[in-house]
Amino acid sequence: MTLLEKYKKEVVPSLMKELKISNPMAVPKLVKIVVNCGLGEALRDKKALEGMSTQLTIITGQKPKVTRAKRAISTFKLRAGDPIGLKVTIRGHRMYDFLTKLVAIVLPRVRDFRGVPLKSFDGKGNYTIGFSESTIFPELEYKNIDKSRGFEIVCVTSSNDDKGAKRLLELLGMPFEKGDHGKNI
Repeated sequence: MTLLEKYKKEVVPSLMKELKISNPMAVPKLVKIVVNCGLGEALRDKKALEGMSTQLTIITGQKPKVTRAKRAISTFKLRAGDPIGLKVTIRGHRMYDFLTKLVAIVLPRVRDFRGVPLKSFDGKGNYTIGFSESTIFPELEYKNIDKSRGFEIVCVTSSNDDKGAKRLLELLGMPFEKGDHGKNI
């Protein structure tokens, strides 16, 4: 059973009961997953964008979009329009496949993993996980990585509060920590 089928058959009825929602369309759902990476070093080294773009393409199965600076900051020698990062937005079946891979394969590979931190909710039902390196994804070959770079994965839900979003992610398999440490993975 895929994660999307599990959501429709098990998670929706469970959330309707727990959150006391009568309309199944009002049940919180996963809207999209955004994978983003800030690359300040791209100002000096143009190959940094290419290298991380290749890594994100392998990890997500989609080509990343280059994000550009909105305004100039002279102390960082940054001009408006300079490329400073990459982002990938995943929706639909790919989103559920990516979440399955994240929960079942990637997170268990993290050394001393005790669960993802509870402090990473934003108050509006969205959850962010920070990774300090991309080598925990099994599809990346270590010899092809020029430099270890970090990135973030944001799970955007239709819930308006953290309680509903947390329960949704728990039912989808996200392993939350028991304590309250709140550090990056």
